[in-house]
Amino acid sequence: MSAALPLDYQLCFSLYAASMAITRTYKPMLDRLGITYPQYLVLHALWEEDGRTVGAIADRLALESSTVTPLVKRLEAAGFVTRARNPEDERQVQVRLTERGRAMREECGCLGEEVFTRSGMSVERLHTLHREAQALWNALREPKD
Repeated sequence: MSAALPLDYQLCFSLYAASMAITRTYKPMLDRLGITYPQYLVLHALWEEDGRTVGAIADRLALESSTVTPLVKRLEAAGFVTRARNPEDERQVQVRLTERGRAMREECGCLGEEVFTRSGMSVERLHTLHREAQALWNALREPKD
């Protein structure tokens, strides 16, 4: 039986730890705005394309609809979005930004800048890291024969 590599040598742990560090970096700013990181991701998906269905938001964020639904409900209760059944397909729930939800986009603009500043890395290095992480994600989510 071979011994497991120490955590510091495992890619999965490095990516997990980096993700957690980014989330902790965002947290104080998101706390001031009154939203969580997962709620921020839902808003971001709607800033890209308003009026998405819960299922489309889930697909965009690589989550299950059952995970997105409570996030959307909390955002609705806070006045950031509205939900309505699709009149053409009652099974779908469409989510739209309110004025407050659209305005939040400007307030969240500094999140990426904070990661850049705290990391001390060059823009080029962060772009390379981003491309490599996306390539890994794309490779792992594609079905293999």
